[in-house]
Amino acid sequence: MSTVTISSKFQVVIPKDVREKNNIKPGQEVQVFYYDGRIELIPIQKMNKLRGIARGIDTKIDRDKDRF
Repeated sequence: MSTVTISSKFQVVIPKDVREKNNIKPGQEVQVFYYDGRIELIPIQKMNKLRGIARGIDTKIDRDKDRF
């Protein structure tokens, strides 16, 4: 676990190991949430990066014979 210090301008530096694990690049936007007493940063991904994420999943739904 890494520790960071908040600057006088309320800025923090995301540690290198965390940036690398999450593939965070300079200029990338993140969402900031306050949740259950903690601060969470969620990297925003472009929609085109998510293209094909569900490729190959089974979309068949077993239904009762009396349902359409």
